[in-house]
Amino acid sequence: MKLHHCVGARSFRPLWALEEIGLPYDLVMLPFPPRAHRKDFFAVNPLGTIPAFEDGETRMTESAAICEYLAARHSPGRLAVGPEEPEFGRYLNGLHFGEATLTFPQTLVLRYGRFEPPERRQPQVAEDYARWFLSRLKAFGEVLGGREVLCAGRFTAADISIGYALMLAEFVGLGDELPDFARRYWEGLKARPSYARALAAEARAAGEQGVSATPAPLGG
Repeated sequence: MKLHHCVGARSFRPLWALEEIGLPYDLVMLPFPPRAHRKDFFAVNPLGTIPAFEDGETRMTESAAICEYLAARHSPGRLAVGPEEPEFGRYLNGLHFGEATLTFPQTLVLRYGRFEPPERRQPQVAEDYARWFLSRLKAFGEVLGGREVLCAGRFTAADISIGYALMLAEFVGLGDELPDFARRYWEGLKARPSYARALAAEARAAGEQGVSATPAPLGG
């Protein structure tokens, strides 16, 4: 297996999943954004975005889908929740909620608050989408309840998906605004050894491959 990754990008989700499952893999580090700095990457992913994942003939480019693939193929009953389990729907919903609902608004905060040239930045857009993220996160608190993990009584790929959105929130500058339940939940996820291993693998590969360790969380 091979994962193409930028430091701090959405590809951290499958990196974390690989470390949680304990699968062997190659980690290819790219400067951000690869479509601008590594034109050869278009041969791997015609979109020029991160992540890109290879497993034999399989090619994937969506971070939550890669996590779902790895969990189903290599960790059924543990990182994956099967269709025969009562909380299968809760698992799938959380897996995609982390990307579609929690990460999406933060990409706009980053783009219009930091990454665009000063003359193209739109502070009101960044502020509006930061509020949107926090509002959706508050609603997630009602879904999570008092649980330490989202579903099935165990850590799953859904927690990885949502966990990355909270990781991104810290980078964006929203960490201090996270509600108490989200802080507790995120601290619990970060305490997993696989999270530390993923961070270490990222830093090690970046150093070995001469890529900046500055996070590039938009992906692609």
